[in-house]
Amino acid sequence: FFRPGSSLRAHEAQAMNAALRRSPFTTFAARTGSLARTTALPAVSHVVLSRHNLSTTADTPAASAEPLQFSRLRKTGEVIVSKIFPAGFGWQAASVVAGDMGYAADATNFFLMTGAGDAAGVLIGHSVFALAKAASAGKSEGLGTDIATGAWLASAAFCSGTAWQPAVNYLHEVLNLPFGATVAGTGVITGVCFFAGLRVFRSVYSPFGLAPADNSNIAADAFLSAAIGGATGTFVGCDITFADNVLRPFLGVEESMTNLEGCVKAGMATSAGFMAVQSAQNLLMPRYYNWIDDAKVEETKAAEVPKSE
Repeated sequence: FFRPGSSLRAHEAQAMNAALRRSPFTTFAARTGSLARTTALPAVSHVVLSRHNLSTTADTPAASAEPLQFSRLRKTGEVIVSKIFPAGFGWQAASVVAGDMGYAADATNFFLMTGAGDAAGVLIGHSVFALAKAASAGKSEGLGTDIATGAWLASAAFCSGTAWQPAVNYLHEVLNLPFGATVAGTGVITGVCFFAGLRVFRSVYSPFGLAPADNSNIAADAFLSAAIGGATGTFVGCDITFADNVLRPFLGVEESMTNLEGCVKAGMATSAGFMAVQSAQNLLMPRYYNWIDDAKVEETKAAEVPKSE
């Protein structure tokens, strides 16, 4: 460390060389004789910037190692099982009850009852799935907020579920549109209704831990609503009154079917439509731009905090 001929004495040079070779966490103060140590905080701190996922429980940093498309596919399946299939099932079950009560498919009570059935399916399915997931993990932290998320989604589903039958009636019977146009139109109308429900009910459930409506979540709500529009549009395939219904062999609810079979067909229809639109989003959208992705995490260097001994 020192050039030949340095004026420092040999033992002083050795002492300073030894000090320079010390751990970076300690420094030797030669003049005062005091020893000061700097304690390093963890090298990286994780800061959550945004969250679009339907689950309210944050994943651990290790979860980010999961391949993106695999993660999206898994979560899409979870949403279908816990919300989308139950929504279609609940709507169809409510329509059976409404019909047995004497309400025709053009009655306001029919609209409201089927919307309530849609919402009930979402709330029950989401809650059961959340409880099962918490029980398997052995912890209930954040469960209350997760249930509030289910109630928020169910409230939005009530809006789209209520609007579904009058939308089909108007497009098919008043405008005499063919099957394909009715599917598209119904998906757009009910998707917009679902989006409006998401935005309005965020303010209702924000006291229970849900993020309020702002610019940071408007895109996530919009893309989720687009996937819901795919579900509600495909649900038209259950209607056998369309002569050109190409989905009838697969999704049509026939008169010869039992009520349970009809409900299962309805759940299959909503699941298929949601899967189609959401799969397109999963394949085309970059990480963190898809509503189904985990929260974006920014890695920041932690500052060193000096601590004296």
